[in-house]
Amino acid sequence: MPGLRGGAAEVSQVVGAMKDLRTMAGERDFLMVADSKLVSYSNVSALLAAGVHFIAPAPAAQVKDEVYAALDLAQATVVDWTPDREASKPAGQRETYRVLEDTHTLTGPRKSDPPLTVRRILVHSTANAAGQQAARDKRLAKAAEDLNKLTAAAGGRHYRTREKIVARIGVIAAKRRVTSCLRWTVTDNEDGTPVLAWHFDTSVLKAEAVVDGWYALLTSVPADQADAGQILIHYKGQGAVERRYHDFKGPLAVAPVFVQHNRRVAALIQVICLALLVFCLIERQVRRALGPEQTMSGLYPDNRRVRPTGRMIFYHLGELTLRIGNVTDPPTVQITRGVQLHLLDLLDTDIGQTRWPQT
Repeated sequence: MPGLRGGAAEVSQVVGAMKDLRTMAGERDFLMVADSKLVSYSNVSALLAAGVHFIAPAPAAQVKDEVYAALDLAQATVVDWTPDREASKPAGQRETYRVLEDTHTLTGPRKSDPPLTVRRILVHSTANAAGQQAARDKRLAKAAEDLNKLTAAAGGRHYRTREKIVARIGVIAAKRRVTSCLRWTVTDNEDGTPVLAWHFDTSVLKAEAVVDGWYALLTSVPADQADAGQILIHYKGQGAVERRYHDFKGPLAVAPVFVQHNRRVAALIQVICLALLVFCLIERQVRRALGPEQTMSGLYPDNRRVRPTGRMIFYHLGELTLRIGNVTDPPTVQITRGVQLHLLDLLDTDIGQTRWPQT
């Protein structure tokens, strides 16, 4: 396993990592789901040449707002997929995804580089749209509060001149990110005192709202293998893998370690992967044993029903204690809470040697 420099950019490591993986694993057909750092001319060119299918979000700079503004949401196809977090909500309140499809072309750094054309899936999320609208409303409200204070203070001791007012407007606009929609004028009244008048340009705000909720996915998967909706579903599966990366740094508490040889790095990674496998299997077993709903109570103090995570399972089972026995009295696991017994039962663990503590 070759070493990678810690300061190396992720976008420059993809091709090398893929070649190393192919050397170790041999030829395999698989789908690579990545983030936007995957999308560069060199990476996409190498993936297409190797016949590796991929899905990745298009970098924001590569898809202008004008593209989204020109889309007709009514023509988009509704995707039959619901996030797990929305499954318990009524159908009318769940997040909805719609998709359209066109093509995207990447050009190389040299004029002689052939253009690369891939499928582009244009996705609209109602939850994303609502979140972006809420964030905009919050920025506008804070900007309005600051501007109203400045309007009242214009001509006073701190903002006696036009230059000071204009400078403060620039600070507010940049801090609250309202430069594009803020319109203002500074005039003098009859006694020469500067007066500030301002408003938000509604046409600009409407144009921003039109593109809310849209983002783009790029893929090399042929249309006869997966339509636009299936591409989105494949991409959403990335979250399961990403959560395991979180487990590395969270419950497993993996931290940087300095070693002298790459073979030790490989050994440590193997041990970590084994630990993560056990962690995932325990979470999987508990959820499967709970049935289709996959929720239980008792994991949190408020007793709400949630899907158990590996972290919460180990948190509760980690408080089990073992009472050391003797020749006539065997060791006994001390169970102090009902949720512990429930989890052991879901894990199909032999608790014949456990008992409740005497009170």
